[in-house]
Amino acid sequence: MTDDLTPVIAASTRWLLAAYPAPGGALSRGLAEAQARQAVTLAAILRHPTDLDVQLLHLLAPSGSHRLDRLTGCEPQPDDTAWRTWIDETVVSWAACLLADPVLADRAARRAATVDRRHAARGFRRLTSPGERDTEATPLLRHPDLLENIAGLHRPQLMELLSLDGADLP
Repeated sequence: MTDDLTPVIAASTRWLLAAYPAPGGALSRGLAEAQARQAVTLAAILRHPTDLDVQLLHLLAPSGSHRLDRLTGCEPQPDDTAWRTWIDETVVSWAACLLADPVLADRAARRAATVDRRHAARGFRRLTSPGERDTEATPLLRHPDLLENIAGLHRPQLMELLSLDGADLP
């Protein structure tokens, strides 16, 4: 049994980048991927904080992308479905919340560090303190209105986990 979140992180990142693509250019795509991966990694750490949680995820399988695809109007090609089974809907929803709000992302990063000290050293700077170039590379991926359909799916659970109430919402 594995305790590795890599397949979920890779698939969820890929889905976010497909649903909210970066503008043209390799640098923009690279910066967008870095930010999406940081958001998904942080969300996955919060969602599956223990080895047992990760093992249960592998045993029971993630939720897949069906509902996310429907909400964004995405129609995957028949040969483009295998990786989509590794998408964790809650992780994607939480990642969308974190991408839309760097202050919330910073709180989440601090929470992850308290759950497990191994995560304290992780760099989430592009997510928590995006620079001008980071922001330019992600006009769709960080747009709160565009992300709302996805972010709203599981935001209450994230806020509860971070001990925030609705008054702290952006």
